[in-house]
Amino acid sequence: MTQSGIKLYYKNATSEALDQEHGIGLDQLNAMGDRLTSSISKMNREEEDKPAYRSLPYDPDTPERVKELASNLQEQCENLVILGIGGSALGNIALQTALNPYMYNLDKSQRPGPRLFVLDNIDPEQMGSFLHWADDKLDKTVFNVISRSGRTTETVAQFMLVRHLLRHKFGDDGYQERVVITTNVSKAGALLQIAKKEKLACLEIPPGVGGRFSVLSAVGLFSAAMCGIDIDLLLAGARDMDTRVCCGEPLKNPAAIIAAINYYFYNHGKRISVMMPYSYQLKDLADWYRQLWAESLGKAEDLKASEVHVGPTPIKALGATDQHSQIQLYREGPNDKLFTFLQVNNFDRDCQIGPAPDSASELRFLAGKHLSTLLNSEKKATEYALLESKRPCLTVLFDRVDAYTVGQFIYLYEVATSFAGALFGVNPYDQPAVELGKEATFALMGKPGDEYEDFARKIRSVTDIDKAYLV
Repeated sequence: MTQSGIKLYYKNATSEALDQEHGIGLDQLNAMGDRLTSSISKMNREEEDKPAYRSLPYDPDTPERVKELASNLQEQCENLVILGIGGSALGNIALQTALNPYMYNLDKSQRPGPRLFVLDNIDPEQMGSFLHWADDKLDKTVFNVISRSGRTTETVAQFMLVRHLLRHKFGDDGYQERVVITTNVSKAGALLQIAKKEKLACLEIPPGVGGRFSVLSAVGLFSAAMCGIDIDLLLAGARDMDTRVCCGEPLKNPAAIIAAINYYFYNHGKRISVMMPYSYQLKDLADWYRQLWAESLGKAEDLKASEVHVGPTPIKALGATDQHSQIQLYREGPNDKLFTFLQVNNFDRDCQIGPAPDSASELRFLAGKHLSTLLNSEKKATEYALLESKRPCLTVLFDRVDAYTVGQFIYLYEVATSFAGALFGVNPYDQPAVELGKEATFALMGKPGDEYEDFARKIRSVTDIDKAYLV
């Protein structure tokens, strides 16, 4: 059987579809591609230049460890809870939305595994509401605590709360049966120390794999396997895309084209990148992309330590929902955006529109049509309208949404991010701007040390409410 796949369509970002002023010419695209040739070659080498995430689809051990652990836990697990934030959460959410039914948590007949809850915030109302609901269900609930560093403040706080609750309710043995730690085992983070001392099940995040690049590691694979997603097919899709993005001819390499077009338009006044899936299943992949693009490419300094302050701003939208909330701005507002549509050619489910009422004969043109036809017609109509306003558009075409195509998409955009980092001349794998906020939180929460006490006073002098400015 021929496997489903994804393709990139980029004509509607070119001068052929727009004009010389508003589109990228093939000569300009070739010039961008030439700049990427050395980066493609460098990233393909089996040595230190190859990013760690590119080895994940070829790791034979992690999928087997994940499947073994999932098999041991699934029978007694009715609720799987992810405690994590950012890259430790967004990939899990995206896989679940894409590959399990919309009513998964509510309809047991549509659920091949436990309900999934991703608590990706420390909002007390959210956490309190969930724990109230789960109080009489904790005997059949498993908590997967995910932190690459093992000391993410939000995740560790959640874990400490849950740990106390589980130990009080079930004792040490019962607590151990209900917790899985996912962390970088090469670093002595707090979670790893706890997992070793308290004999908790532990899954490894490989060294060098950043959170936003980690969904194809145990970070995303465990919840996927627990919830009935075919992780072997997911990784097979990523491996297939790896062969395509290794291509040394940039105009035959979809990741290179994505990076080149985004970089070109960024430098021609389009500093906002809108990803707009015409599929509810794909909406959280757009959210995952938003972190990947923003945290990887938004940098104050380039690789030469020169001050640059670069980075396209990623925005997510959902078709057809956001045609009714954002398209007015996108068409008639500033021409400062590049659009990427996600389109599904074959939906696994479809719904046929019923007959028009006699009192509304003008609706007969819809009768008997399918919602898939309407949704994709709306995508084409929106794309046409944007092109009429000289707005450039890309489309990623999914033959269908399944584990294979989702694996392809994830890997495609991870590599495109690496290539874009090369064009912008920045390190796409660090996030220095995040660290100040972390240290400030430590200070405000009373972490020991004179430096933290001084820092906390400084923070409060700036952020405490000045009543003279309160109206």
